[in-house]
Amino acid sequence: MAKDKHLEPDSEDVFLDDPETVEDFAFEEDPSADEIELDAVRAERDELKDRLLRALAETENLRKRADRDRRDAELYGGVRLARDLLSVHDNLGRALEAIDEDLRAQAGALVEGIELTQRDLLAAFTKHKIEKIEPQVGDKFDPKLHQAMFEAPVPDHDAGAIIQVMATGFEIGERLLRPAQVGVSSGRLAQTPATKD
Repeated sequence: MAKDKHLEPDSEDVFLDDPETVEDFAFEEDPSADEIELDAVRAERDELKDRLLRALAETENLRKRADRDRRDAELYGGVRLARDLLSVHDNLGRALEAIDEDLRAQAGALVEGIELTQRDLLAAFTKHKIEKIEPQVGDKFDPKLHQAMFEAPVPDHDAGAIIQVMATGFEIGERLLRPAQVGVSSGRLAQTPATKD
């Protein structure tokens, strides 16, 4: 049985402590002070570059957020005032509905003043992107835009159809100021069979 070559005493293996073979191995030289300083400067440069890029990204995000907040403040800043003015609009509408032809003939200038005031209010609403939500009888009830004030079975309307509009709604931009107040059909009335005589 042959012995392993590395276990044989006559083996010609090279040992590192042999002075003749040490010269054959190349050792890396220790880095000079300049190379160490250059590596430190490169690492610092990379770190500063990373910090600069992060700061630029954060600044851009802050700019975008401030721009969005400014636009929201312009559009939605007057929401509380707009909600308060909705009751003024409603009261002007009720006043105009209550005027009959006799009163219109007696106080034409007063009626015209009320109509002009309501038109000016609606023009101000339009200027500030406040739009009416005016559902029609027969429209499908939308809980995002409408508030159901009552529900009743109606013979000629399907369930979920608007059967009466009690007050118009309003929205500003994409936000709801006040839902339209409506009555909703709960379904068709059951037809009772006619009795025979």
